[in-house]
Parts: sequence; structure tokens; C-alpha cells
Amino acid sequence: MAPYLETARSHEGGVVNLSIGTPVDPTPELVQNALRAAANAPGYPTVHGTQAVREAVVEWFGRRRGVAGLDEQAVMPTVGSKELVAWLPFLLGLGAGDVVVRPRVAYPTYDIGARLAGAIAVAADSLDELDSATRSRVRLVWVNSPGNPTGAVRGVDELRAVVDDARGLGAVVASDECYAELGWGQWDVQRGGAAVPSVLDPRVSGGDFSRLLSVYSLSKQSNLAGYRAAFVAGAPELMPNLVNSRKHAGMILPFPVQEALRVALGDDAHVEAQKDRYRARRERLIPALEAFGLKISHSEAGLYLWCSAGEDTWSTVARLAERGIVVGPGVFYGDDGAGRVRVALTASDERIDAAVERLTQS
Repeated sequence: MAPYLETARSHEGGVVNLSIGTPVDPTPELVQNALRAAANAPGYPTVHGTQAVREAVVEWFGRRRGVAGLDEQAVMPTVGSKELVAWLPFLLGLGAGDVVVRPRVAYPTYDIGARLAGAIAVAADSLDELDSATRSRVRLVWVNSPGNPTGAVRGVDELRAVVDDARGLGAVVASDECYAELGWGQWDVQRGGAAVPSVLDPRVSGGDFSRLLSVYSLSKQSNLAGYRAAFVAGAPELMPNLVNSRKHAGMILPFPVQEALRVALGDDAHVEAQKDRYRARRERLIPALEAFGLKISHSEAGLYLWCSAGEDTWSTVARLAERGIVVGPGVFYGDDGAGRVRVALTASDERIDAAVERLTQS
């Protein structure tokens, strides 16, 4: 990316970096206050999390995700969701010969996690894509819905099919759901759409959470990327071992951050206000990208627009860089990302407006 960054930075109006998903808007004041109030924390925090934070997660699942019957013992805070994605195969005891299935277009950490455990990562969006020898070795199936970078959402029927297939193989299904509050169009709850379903949704799970893990982060919905505030829930038969292993490995979310997580989960107003900001940026960017000749695929949820100009990825990256705009090359997310670019909504309103102006110039 270095030459394209250099080209973009030379633009007279400065660079507009739409290549990464780091939040730029302020952390909500009520969350900052919760962190400050818990700053006196001389003792060690618990790996399993306080009962209050686990209860907050359970209540949030019921209120926002339509998941009832979750036991607070089957919940654990994590140090961001990315570390759990990377370490879950190892924590589950996977090793040589075991197969981890990840989406065909995905960010690299799913593959890295398999490699750390000595397992094999296989790209597939359905277990039906695998031959019988590979299927027999599947131990973990990653689902990412809404997806990064595509923004694709898996509906209830599709999720249930994945769960049923994986259970037939005795595999664990781990669903990375950190963009679930950021649905658009048919998935935009605030505009009359349906909520993005969780793998723990009773329509998916049948009310049985065994071998199902939902992974969630507040980085996107609450601008808490710097706090590393996340959690995993489900699979009551697996959670005690996950908690114990993480305890000995020192994977512990600090108590002040646990309190910030608890408070953030209890407040919907800041989540919806932030979503309004992203919706406005999205609605300005989409017609501008289309005017530039890009076709947008999927992008039904999340913070990215998955685009193609009918040319190779690097040609699109170069043409945008000439207008001072940096985007994420689709090839960074696997072979199936060739010919596409990922455009992030995580820039200030001023920078989004600058991008719109440049994209629509003749």
C-alpha cells in the first residue's frame, strides 16, 4: 500500500483514509465516567468477569438480540474480540490434522488462529463445499455475520443450516457478530427492518446453546476500540474450560473496563446515535462511489462498502489514490476478494464530505 498512500497524501486537500475500520468519534461520556468511577481497582479482576457484567450481557442478549434463557455462567468478557478469534482453536485443544472452517472472504485472524494451534484453515461458506475427508476433520466453524469486509448478513435459515451441519460433525460453531447493531436496509431496526440474528437466536439454536459461541465487541457500536471491551457467550459445557485456561494464561479484562462494558451494554441511546452518524455517512458515500463507477455488493450491515469497478483490485486502489482517497484492497481478505475494494465509513464527517466531492468531480 505504500506507493498508493504516498500518492493520496500528495493530494492538495490531504488524504482521506477509508481503508481501516478504527472508530474516530468520541467514546460516550457515560462510558468514560464508568471507567473513571472504577479506577480504584487494587485487586486482581476475575477472568470470568463480575456477576454484574455477566448479567448485563445476558440482559443485552434478551433486549437487543432476541436471545432468552442464556445463563450468566455461560458468559465471559474478553480482551477485545480479536484475541479470542486468534486463540479459540488453541483454547479448544485443536491441533495437527484438525480443520478450522472460515468464510471465503474474511479478515486474516481466522487463519492465524488455526495456525497458532497447528490446525488447518479451510475457506468455505458452507460445509457442503468440503470433500468427505475434510468434513470428517472439521472441529471449528467460524461464521462472521455481518461479515467483514463484505457486510453480508446470514439470515436465520442460513445460520440454522450451518449449525445443523456442524452439529452433525460434532464441531463447534463460533459466530463473530461484532457488527450486529449496524444493520442497514432490511436489517435496519431503527427504520423498520429486522434485527440481525445471532447464532444463539432460538430460531437458529433451537434453544440449545451447546457447541455454539457468540463473539461480540463494543468497539464498533460504542467507539470502545481503545478499551478492548468484548465478550463471548454460549456453549455452557465449554465455558468452564475456556475460563480456566484463560485464567492461567492471564487473559483478563481489567476491572475498570468491565465496568465500562457493563454500563455501555445498558444504554441504547448512544448506540443508536452512533448508528445515525454512520447511516448519514453511508448515505452520502454510496451515490458518490456509484458516480465514480463502482458497484456495491452485499454491504447490508457493518461499517464497510464492498465495491468493484470491474477491474483488478490495484487499478481501483490506484485510481482512488489519485483523488487522495485510500481504500482497503479486497485481495487482503482472500482470493475471493480479487477485483474488489473495501471502503470504510469510519472517517469524520469532514473527511467523508471531502471524499464525496472528489468522487463526483468530472
